[in-house]
Amino acid sequence: MARLFLGLELPNRVKSNLLEVRETTSGVKGARWQSASQLHLTLVFLGEVNEERMFQLKDALDGNLATVFDLWIEGVGCFGAPSSPRNLWAGTFPEAPVAALHDELRRRLETVGFEFEARRFRPHITLARFRRHSGSVEALLDQWHSEAFGCFPVQEVALFQSTLKPDGSEYTVKERFPLSEPD
Repeated sequence: MARLFLGLELPNRVKSNLLEVRETTSGVKGARWQSASQLHLTLVFLGEVNEERMFQLKDALDGNLATVFDLWIEGVGCFGAPSSPRNLWAGTFPEAPVAALHDELRRRLETVGFEFEARRFRPHITLARFRRHSGSVEALLDQWHSEAFGCFPVQEVALFQSTLKPDGSEYTVKERFPLSEPD
C-alpha cells in the first residue's frame, strides 16, 4: 500500500520565490514551514492505494486529460483566522482551469471506484502548517497578499507518493500524466 495524491509540480524558480516568504518573515510562533521539496499543489488526495487500484488509476488517467494552461502563483492567505491560522498558503490564478482539472480527475477516478469527500476544492500551495495557539500571520498577509511568485505552463499531472517522516512528509513522483496540447 502506498499513500498517494495527484498534484502539480512547481518549477524551482517558483519554489525559490515562495521560500522568500519564510526567509523574510521574522518568525511566526508555531509555524512548521514546508521545504522546497515539499512545495506542490494537491489536486486530488487518494489515500492508501494498493497495487491493483494503482493499475485502475493509471487506466482511468490514460489519454486526453485537460488542455495545457498557464498558471500564476500569487498572493498569500490562510485557512482559519489570521490571528490563529491552521495553514498558510499561496494562491493560484486563474483558479478555473485548476478546478476543472481537479473535477476531471475526480470524475475519471470515480468511474473506477475511487470515492472522495464532498468538500469544496480550493487550489493552493501550502507554505506552513500551524499548531494550536500559534502566532498571528496578519502582518505577513499584509506584506504578501498580492505578491506574484511566478507563472509556468501546466503540462502534466504528477502522481505523488507521500511518506510520513519525523520531520515532515517526503514526496516522490511515481508517474506523470501529460495534458493535451491545444488545437
